[in-house]
Formats: sequence, structure tokens, C-alpha cells
Amino acid sequence: MDEQNNLAAAEAILFAAGEPLETEKIALTLNILERDVQYLMDMLSAKYKETGSGLQVMHLGNAWQLGTRAEFAPLIRTALETKRMQPLSNAAMEALTIVAYNQPVSKGFVERVRGIDSSSVVNSLVDKGLLEEAGRIDVPGHPIAYRTTPLFLRTFGLSSLDDLPDPKPAQTEEFAGEIMDIDKAEE
Repeated sequence: MDEQNNLAAAEAILFAAGEPLETEKIALTLNILERDVQYLMDMLSAKYKETGSGLQVMHLGNAWQLGTRAEFAPLIRTALETKRMQPLSNAAMEALTIVAYNQPVSKGFVERVRGIDSSSVVNSLVDKGLLEEAGRIDVPGHPIAYRTTPLFLRTFGLSSLDDLPDPKPAQTEEFAGEIMDIDKAEE
């Protein structure tokens, strides 16, 4: 395939997938090198910008997704008559933050950091698609480990977890001893 056909094929694949596709999968599908996927995605992104398209290419960690530009969200919501996702409660934001910065972690870890039962909050975040199961932790009882999802990255406009803001130094020092104690307790 030539470059133009690869570009069109990549666009079609992203459109049809409707969810993030890993670079490796795109490269295998198009029979190109993984580094060439970045080049194609840059070209596709530039094409959308040049034409003023309502679409954009989103880079999510090691995956790519075709999405709409943020400024069209209100119009899309109106057209699809979908209800807006309810804002997250303070408890949900706390739990999500704990998982995002320490993942993968168990519900017990979240509860010990928050100092309160967090089962329903974690379950709610799983139901909303912001957290997912990440296997089991190798400690007695083998609790389920949780991690953030690609939806978490999209919701908060992050390409990867490396884009999370650094926690404030005072907070880091304040909780560092507690987190180390919690880690030892889970061993």
C-alpha cells in the first residue's frame, strides 16, 4: 500500500474501532513498522486541523483513537440527547486519585489511605468505567487490584499517567510514611 492508502486505511480502522487501538495492532494490520504509525497519525491529525474537521486523533499512552473535538461536545450531547455524566463526588475523586497515583491497588489500600470504607465508591468508579480490575495482589486473601482505564485518561485529557500533576510535596511527605506502612501490612 502506498502512503495515501495507508492514511485512508488507518482512518477507517480508527473510525470503525470506536475505541483505542494499540500502535502494534495498527502496524500489524497495515503491515508497516510501528514507528510509521506515529507518522501516519501525525499526518491524519494535520489533515483534520487543515480542513477544520470536527474530528481529532487522540494519543492515549500506546494507543490511538479517533474522537471529536472538545468544543463540539455540547452540540453532540444535544444531538444524541444523552444525559451528562454526573460530576464525581469528593469521595470518588479521592479514591480515583489514590488509585491513579499508586496503581494497581486493592480496595483495602484505598480504605486505609482514606480512613473510611470505600467499597461502594470503588465499585461506582468501576461501573462508570474509570477503574478496572487489574488481577489479584499476591497477599493473603488475594484481593482484587484496581487500575485506571483509557476512559480515565480521556475524561481527564491525559495521554498517559505520566501526565498526572505531581502531588504537592507537603502531601507526599505527609502520606509517605502511611503508604509505606500500608504496603508492609499488605505483604
